[in-house]
Amino acid sequence: MKTEDLIARLAADPVPRGAEPRTLFTLAAIGALGVVAALFFGLIGPRADFLQALQTWRFDYKFLVTLALAASASAVLVPLLYPESRANLRLLLIAPGLLALAVVIELTTQPASVWAMSAVGKNMIKCLTIVPALGIVPLLFMLLVIRRGASPRPGWAGFAAGLVSGGLAATLYAANCTDDSPLFVATWYPVAVLMLGGLGAAAGKVIGRW
Repeated sequence: MKTEDLIARLAADPVPRGAEPRTLFTLAAIGALGVVAALFFGLIGPRADFLQALQTWRFDYKFLVTLALAASASAVLVPLLYPESRANLRLLLIAPGLLALAVVIELTTQPASVWAMSAVGKNMIKCLTIVPALGIVPLLFMLLVIRRGASPRPGWAGFAAGLVSGGLAATLYAANCTDDSPLFVATWYPVAVLMLGGLGAAAGKVIGRW
């Protein structure tokens, strides 16, 4: 049987009750977020000046970027769980676009003498450690969903799963991180998230193989 015929037949078959990939993804996301939130608040917690920081646009903008990443990556992942996927990969440009806008604002409003210091920040190691560590849990949940699905592009599905996980982890970490400059966020957050994306892509190719 040709691959195209197999995909067509799988797409035509009804998904067993209770095993619909979209539902499984929703349950996995809720469960993973609950576990990661418990770990975050139990072991790390928000920064001491969290309420004061909420009154600054740089701090708030971090959450806009990370939540946009989690949402857009979810919108890409869910279609990839089905045999005849129609995922719009361009959605993954939303978060980088928002981040690029903030960087432009930062570069035009701050003197060049502080750019390098703002980009390096004080929490580089924490960012590159905490985000991947927190993101492992939701990534495992997402990979289980991919395993139950029938994606014709398991590598991309795993990559999107890593971005979803990274977006959730980065959202929580942003509440703790005291580096609010878009230059810092644009430098280190993507590195931390892409660690999970690469891990998810590699794992997806293995567990999502037909």
